[in-house]
Amino acid sequence: MSESAPTAFITGASSGIGKAICLRLAADGYHLALAARRVELLEDLAANIRSKGGQAEVYPVDVADTVAVTESVRAADEALGGLDLVIANAGIGRQRWAGKTSFSDVESTLQVNIMGAAATLLAVLPKMVERGRGHVVGVSSLAGYRGLPKSAAYSGSKAFLRIFLEGLRIDLRGTGVAVTDVQPGFVRTPMTDDNKNPMPFLVEPEVAADQIARGIARRAAVITFPWQLATLVRSAQALPNGLWDRAVGKAGG
Repeated sequence: MSESAPTAFITGASSGIGKAICLRLAADGYHLALAARRVELLEDLAANIRSKGGQAEVYPVDVADTVAVTESVRAADEALGGLDLVIANAGIGRQRWAGKTSFSDVESTLQVNIMGAAATLLAVLPKMVERGRGHVVGVSSLAGYRGLPKSAAYSGSKAFLRIFLEGLRIDLRGTGVAVTDVQPGFVRTPMTDDNKNPMPFLVEPEVAADQIARGIARRAAVITFPWQLATLVRSAQALPNGLWDRAVGKAGG
């Protein structure tokens, strides 16, 4: 990290896991670049961080606009003297039965969770490699291990991000740039508030942020939580397709 306060750019910073991560990293001494669409919420968060002696700048951006998010990350990199940490946290997901789904129903999910995340992670990655330091973090999901009912686009997009991060990690070995894949289970956020399906081992955003911050500090390759659900999901990879389809199909209604 840089000799002064470490610097971080976080998308999806206005609420949920992103907001909790920002508050935790600010407490850990990071100078933050807060990115999201909702300017008022970003300003409120920045004011909160500054009132506690922290440092935070606001970068309003829609992650679905890959050109805009790339420019925002690069602007923060320039303004803050080189980013130490970039976190692609922004993500969306809408449940819809496949038999009534069109491409327009899933396009925004794919644009944010795949295109926006990749643009965020790659925006200053070559500069990090040149500097021989840095850390890129993507928030995928335990939902990316197998398909889930009414969640084909969400699960598929998180599966992409999980494998994408793994490929980056392999390529960047020995460069001084770390890559971390965060794989949460169910976290209490505005996105899960409308979820009608069971959410086992639901965790609070502050608990999630603590797990993520500690994993970032040790430059972990993968961060999964809660452990109970992570164990179940990984075990489920070994199930035959027919058994998996019946099990989750029944659970998903």
